[in-house]
This record gives sequence, C-alpha cells and structure tokens, in this order.
Amino acid sequence: MNVSGSYQEQESWYRDAFIKNLTVVLLGIVINYINGGMVHTFHREEVLRANPRYVLFIHLVVNDMIQLFITISLFICTYVFLTINVSVCCLLMTAAVFTTQNTPLNLATMAVECYVAVCLPLRYATVCTLRRAHLAIGLMWATSALTVLPDLFILLATEPLSFFLSRVFCDRDRVFRSIYSVAKRDATNITLLVTVWLTLLYTYFNILFVARSASTDAKKACNTVLLHGFQMLLCMMVYVQPMMLKSLIQLFPGSFSGVQFTSFVLTQILPRFVNPILYGLRDKTFRRYLKKYILGWSRPCGRMKSFS
Repeated sequence: MNVSGSYQEQESWYRDAFIKNLTVVLLGIVINYINGGMVHTFHREEVLRANPRYVLFIHLVVNDMIQLFITISLFICTYVFLTINVSVCCLLMTAAVFTTQNTPLNLATMAVECYVAVCLPLRYATVCTLRRAHLAIGLMWATSALTVLPDLFILLATEPLSFFLSRVFCDRDRVFRSIYSVAKRDATNITLLVTVWLTLLYTYFNILFVARSASTDAKKACNTVLLHGFQMLLCMMVYVQPMMLKSLIQLFPGSFSGVQFTSFVLTQILPRFVNPILYGLRDKTFRRYLKKYILGWSRPCGRMKSFS
C-alpha cells in the first residue's frame, strides 16, 4: 500500500509539473511572438526607427523578451534539474536582475519623453533626439549594472571557491546570500522605486495641468503616463514577492507548489503580457504598421502623431 501510495504521489507530482511548465512555456511563446512581431515591424519601418518614442518602446519590448526567456528557463530548470551549478546560476540571475531593473527605468524615461512632447513642444525636436534616446538606454544599463555588479563582487569576496563549483537551487537569496548583498539590494530597490515614482508623478501632474487646456494630444499623453504608473505597480510585485510568498503560504500551507507557480505568473509573466497591449497595440501609429506586417493588412500607412 505504501508503494502504491508513493507511486500515485509521484505520478501526481509529474503531472502537476508538466501542466505548470507547459502553461508557462505557452504563455512565453505567445508573449514573445507578439513582441517579436513588434520588433520586426519596428525594424521594417523607417518612420518608427526615426522616432525616439518608438526606440524607447522597442527597447522595453526587447528587454521584456530577454527577461521572459531567462526567467522561464530558470523556472523549467527548477523542475528538470532542481539544482544547477552556482556559476551558471550567477550568470542567469545577473542577466535576470539586469532586465528586471531596466523596466522601471525605461518606463520613467518614456514618461519624460511624453512630458517633453506635451509641456515643451517647441523644444521636443532638440531634446528628444535619436542620439539622446540611445544615450538614455545606455544609462539604463549602466544604472542596472551599478545595482547588480556589487553583488558579484561581494560574492567573490565572501564565498570560497568550492561554493562556485557546487550546485544550488537557483534563487537570488540562495546565491547572493551575504547580509551586505541583502542590505544593498533593499536600499537600491527603495531608491530606484522612489526615483521612478517621483518622475512619474511629476510628469503626470504637469501633463494633467496642460491637458486642462483641452489638447487632445495632452489628454492622451496623460492617460499614457497613468498606464506607466499601472505598469510600475505590476513591476513592483517583484520587489514584494518574498513577503507575498510568505503571506500566501500562511493562507494555503498545503499548497506550496501552487503558491510558487501563482507568484511566478503574477510577478514575471503578467507584466510582460500587459506591456505590448498597453503600449504597442494601443498606439494608433504602431498598431497600423503591426497589422500590415503581422496580419497581412496592406493599407497605406501615413505618419501620424500619437501619444496613446
């Protein structure tokens, strides 16, 4: 009876793992297919490539594609291998944190672009250039590097060589486990989120003030910044994930695996799914070109100005 019961439990575990991994992989394929269509559309149209707004947007899309691929790979590894080499885990975790930190910075930069377009229209052509858009993207990665690379240096300074040759369940807290890394991470996250939120609030209220003059473009830009704020709320779930996990486990003590899966979908996949809908499909200009290449619609596409 014990052997039969053990076999049934093992069969149930494999079935549960297969369903969860299949769900995650299918969601990842669908999201990256949509995002890939947007990247393809962007590179095919000079009108989009010449606009700093779409340069920033496509960077957000590519960043999401990289993050989704890495996080889903890590999710699958936890079921297939359970533990992986610490050195490999460090590389994957570093890339995942890089892209995670880039998202709020990208949203803040896009909000600033909207602010300049609406509140400083006469200076838009000189302030928002392709060169400055690329420079802003470089600064995003440099800022993310300053938040991630110290963890690697602390790890190299505090852990013996044998640790890097061992195998571990690939989780940030289990790899970057020094108290210095934890303290630095908390301080960095707070500073980053406060800075981004202040940027969003400043741009929103300034655009809102201009929107009272009944400018259609200003009202659209105001709605866009609100959507940036909504996306930021989704991104913030990554930072509260440990507390959310503890709370859910206390509420559902017998469903640890289910809680982890739900937490992963909410914090890693849902924000990536919302991005193309909020910014790409909602934008009239981008949507028209996207229909042309993805759905085969060949209607002539004129250049239109849109803040949605």
